[in-house]
Amino acid sequence: MQRMLDVYTYAQCSTCRKATAFLKARGVPFRELPIRERPPGVPQLKRMLAAVGGDVKRLFNTSGQDYRALGLKDKLPTMTDAAALTLLAGNGNLIKRPFVLAGTRGLVGFAPEAWAELG
Repeated sequence: MQRMLDVYTYAQCSTCRKATAFLKARGVPFRELPIRERPPGVPQLKRMLAAVGGDVKRLFNTSGQDYRALGLKDKLPTMTDAAALTLLAGNGNLIKRPFVLAGTRGLVGFAPEAWAELG
C-alpha cells in the first residue's frame, strides 16, 4: 500500500495544480495542505533541507513578492539555517511550492520526472 503524501500547495498556483493533477492521474494518494495558511513546520523544513542537500535557498520562493519585500536576496546569505527555517515556517508565501516530503525524499517545485518517482 502506498503511503499518503502531504503536498503543500497554493490554490492560485498553476504549477501546484499541475503537480496535483499529475499525482491524481497516476493514482498516488495525497493530502493537499494550504501552504499559506498551514506552512510546514521547522521539523518538516529541516527534513526538506536535508533532502535538497543542505542548500536553504532552494526552499525559498525567490520570485515571490514577500521574498523581494523582505530583501532576502541580500539577507539570506548571512542568515543561519535555523533563522531561515523559522522565517519559512512563519510565512508560507516564502516557501517554494509545491512542497512534498516522502520519507527521506523531498521535492520543491514541480518537475514531472522527479515527481514520477513518488508513485
